[in-house]
Amino acid sequence: MAYFTKQEVRNYAKRSITASVESYSSKLESIVESQNNQRQFDVFLSHSIRDEELVLGIVEFLKQMGKEVYVDWIEDRQLLRSSVAPETAETLRQRMNQSSRLLYLATDNASSSKWMPWELGYFDGLKSGKVAILPLVDYSFSSFKGQEYLGLYPALDKDDLRRFLD
Repeated sequence: MAYFTKQEVRNYAKRSITASVESYSSKLESIVESQNNQRQFDVFLSHSIRDEELVLGIVEFLKQMGKEVYVDWIEDRQLLRSSVAPETAETLRQRMNQSSRLLYLATDNASSSKWMPWELGYFDGLKSGKVAILPLVDYSFSSFKGQEYLGLYPALDKDDLRRFLD
């Protein structure tokens, strides 16, 4: 199995920056503009906000595959992420309803997320069999062992990801 490495995903993020003076933040703003009217998503990307660069890299990779990706802080900037709020939960429910699949971006930061376990469980109940874990590791052939509950879902390597999204 060959999982995605963090460096490999960072390289995708760098490729998505069109000019050397463009920052990750301004690139994310341009993604927001292009997705403003998008209402159907191939992938709901469950992730830690602390993984901004890695998220951008995965979004770029998935876009190159022709997939539309939902990322909360890109599409719905108004959401409150610092606390668990009913309004945020309702928006996320709506976006999960609009998404075909959920990818759980398994990083070191994921275990401290307040929202990721909730998103995973909600989506699994909503669309069973359409949830998978996408580990990001330091070395391509590293093993992956996430939190115990992640073992309920398939952990995708690069080849598995393509099959899962088809």
